[in-house]
Amino acid sequence: MNPQVKELVELLQVEPLEQNLFRGVSGDIGSPRVFGGQVLGQALMAAALTVEGTRRVNSLHAYFLRPGDKNAKIVYDVERIRDGGSFTTRRVVAIQHGQPIFNFAASFHVHEDGPVHRAPMPDVPGPDGLISDLELRRRHLDRLPARLRAVLHAETAIEIRQIDPLDPIDPPIRPPRNDAWFRAADRLPDDPVLHQAMLAYSSDFGLLRSALMPHGLSFFKGNVQGVSLDHAMWFHDTFRMDEWLLYATDSPAAGGARGFCRGSIFTQDGRLVVSVAQEGLMRVQPHPGSSLGQG
Repeated sequence: MNPQVKELVELLQVEPLEQNLFRGVSGDIGSPRVFGGQVLGQALMAAALTVEGTRRVNSLHAYFLRPGDKNAKIVYDVERIRDGGSFTTRRVVAIQHGQPIFNFAASFHVHEDGPVHRAPMPDVPGPDGLISDLELRRRHLDRLPARLRAVLHAETAIEIRQIDPLDPIDPPIRPPRNDAWFRAADRLPDDPVLHQAMLAYSSDFGLLRSALMPHGLSFFKGNVQGVSLDHAMWFHDTFRMDEWLLYATDSPAAGGARGFCRGSIFTQDGRLVVSVAQEGLMRVQPHPGSSLGQG
């Protein structure tokens, strides 16, 4: 396993402290605060550790309450709300410095057979031959803020390839839709909970981008303050995070310094496996400053 993927797998693990209490460490993706996807993934891992049997998460709903401190560990307090005949419900509060920074609820379901229908996958090019986000950033490295260059130049655990790449600093005005392929950059263990947690982690990358596109805005330019405010996911089918997945996103509305975005995640053979919704802060600053801060 390559070092970046190994590091992410280890980052998503949480340490049991006591019954229903777990602790996680923080990584650094270049943002001034803890990356929201990291807290999502760790909270899901903590909740899953209290669920017996083979039940898998079918939905989760989360609110980001306070900026997370990258230099402090995070405690996850899991409340066992209900253990039913086919569904299990858990609530998780992430805590730093004695205060909740994140609130999370998840439902787990036994496997059941039933009617099936799925929205079709968009007709887009496959991932082969597309430029990766890492290579795109490297081409524009001298235009990126100095404080971000080292982090954004480094190899990443999640490989992302945009269908129609944009200039990361000065994007053109486009309709609020963005499609990208993504996967873990190396083979992962056969643990379905890890694959779900890593997808939760990855689902926070680029989702708010579709809300910026109609306005020609970019977080990298330094004049937009952006942060995830809430995040919801519905898991429809099985998948592997080390195989290509298509993230088709759009933004039907923005206003009040907030953008609402939706995402549909498909396997390469066209199965819709996960749906995502998120509202994020997109506060335009009068002068360029910290583009990745949290409000």
